[in-house]
Amino acid sequence: MEKMKVAMYYNNNDVRIEDMTIPKINDNEILVKVQVSGICGSDVMEWYRLKKAPRVLGHEMTGDVVKIGKNIKKFRVGDRVFVSHHIPCNNCNYCQNDQHTICDTLHSTNFYPGGFAQYLRVPEINIDCGVFILPKEISYEEGAFIEPLACVVRGLRIAEFKSGQNVLVIGSGVAGLLNIKLAKAMGANRIFATDVNDFRLRKAKEIGADLSIHAKENVPEQIKKHNNGNLVDLVILCAGVPSAVKQSLESVNAGGTILFFAPTEPGVEIPFPLFDLWNKQVKMVSTYAGAPKDIKEAIELIKTKKVKVRDLITHRFPLNEAEKGFKLTAQAGDSIKIIIEPQK
Repeated sequence: MEKMKVAMYYNNNDVRIEDMTIPKINDNEILVKVQVSGICGSDVMEWYRLKKAPRVLGHEMTGDVVKIGKNIKKFRVGDRVFVSHHIPCNNCNYCQNDQHTICDTLHSTNFYPGGFAQYLRVPEINIDCGVFILPKEISYEEGAFIEPLACVVRGLRIAEFKSGQNVLVIGSGVAGLLNIKLAKAMGANRIFATDVNDFRLRKAKEIGADLSIHAKENVPEQIKKHNNGNLVDLVILCAGVPSAVKQSLESVNAGGTILFFAPTEPGVEIPFPLFDLWNKQVKMVSTYAGAPKDIKEAIELIKTKKVKVRDLITHRFPLNEAEKGFKLTAQAGDSIKIIIEPQK
């Protein structure tokens, strides 16, 4: 049996390079050689990951089709592809009401073993609406942003973002920066960004934020000072800590919307001023993941360069240095998107 290398996650400080058998495929599956896999912020949320460890993580991947089952007509050996790990059923009540990311099937599907492996098997259920040809205009590295950008596409759609709105993005990691890029591309009037990290604050300004504010400042006052005395129409919360949630509640204008893009840890309860929110008629919505139509839109945005992503890559590591990538991601220092290249 042919072997491959994988990065097996035990915890954020323990990612081991191990041997696994290259997955065998059946007549309705494909085998993909992974070229690039990005480390997601969710990959280092230990409260979320440790309960299923050890396992091979990685869902922001691109690669090449190297083997196809005899019943596969849609793809050919040599195709460059992005593969989505979660697939909706498209038949349940949630899917029928454009709530694909609540679908039970989406939450239970995955490819095997994960993107931090040299090869992965794509199950039959993923073939129809979870495998996408990578256009020639998109590099493998840029393709690693398709999944996170799809999450942002869905979030702004759920928040009913409109051109001309003023936006606050709380937390300027990869998700926050992609929200800034897409909001700007969609015609935001003014964009404010916060973080506790000076490197990320500078990056937010560099890619399009009109003002970067350290999260320990009085953010609502700073916004009003630079926004004609007004707060913002849309707050996008990309930092899952109670202080950031409180900041989002204080920064939204009457009639505005708060989009909860990032979660707190389970069990964390946040008090909120119901009267003030009721009186201001504030809408609060949440988002998780992206559906196939969001992925298609993300591909088009990257292909046409309406959203440029390459400038968010700060580090590239071969598979045998994956642990270093996980540590840097968890530390959230001078890093944004970290790319793992399993074939190097």
